[in-house]
Amino acid sequence: MLEIEHLTKRFGGNTAVNSVSTSIEKGKINAIIGPNGAGKTTFFNLISGVHKPSEGTITFNGRDITTLRTDEVARLGIARTFQSTTLFDTASVLDNLIVGHRLRTRSGLIDVLFGSARLKEEERVCREKAREALDFVGIAHLENRVAGDITQEERKRVAFALALATAPKLLLLDEPAGGVNPDETLGLAELIRKMVKHELTVCLIEHKMDMIMSLADKILVLSYGEKIAEGTPAEVRANPAVIDAYLGSDHADL
Repeated sequence: MLEIEHLTKRFGGNTAVNSVSTSIEKGKINAIIGPNGAGKTTFFNLISGVHKPSEGTITFNGRDITTLRTDEVARLGIARTFQSTTLFDTASVLDNLIVGHRLRTRSGLIDVLFGSARLKEEERVCREKAREALDFVGIAHLENRVAGDITQEERKRVAFALALATAPKLLLLDEPAGGVNPDETLGLAELIRKMVKHELTVCLIEHKMDMIMSLADKILVLSYGEKIAEGTPAEVRANPAVIDAYLGSDHADL
């Protein structure tokens, strides 16, 4: 689904991602791990168009997206979440989600000024898609709650729903289980599996190794911006370079 060749990003004299080549496999759970500062979030920012690469290419379903803007990348079907879940805290959960499907609408200023039939129909569809996304992630009962009043785990689910409302093909999840307890982590892992069962492809960054090792089909390991390993959880777990750089000896026996 996604092919990445020699991807590099420099910020002044600092190389955050250094000639990384990999692929994200369709219909699978792909994961990226590595110590803090390894370049993981920068890697996501390059894929989603937040940053432009210094070198290398990114190809999505056969199309070169290396230099596309974030909105262009999103329209092609790549959505993402962020480490910190930022919502409009004074708005309802449903109103937060309506923003997501706006990516697929065509109404402009003229439609707004004249209250066109197209605008009204697109508003109806946006609400419908938002409710579908809330139901999918298991929080339909929260649609009228003020976003600032929900729990951290519920905010994570709203972030998932917001990404789903854009109708993606590939979902990039940046630390989806950050800040939630072990039981909630299990619930979010099940939700990720559910996404893949519904024909989404997922790539996630996560520091919770038990979650990654039980969830991922394929793992890419970064260290100081470079790829040091790639493979199945079993292959990565047994890789001496990964053990030395990140996992430690305790994980070699998992």
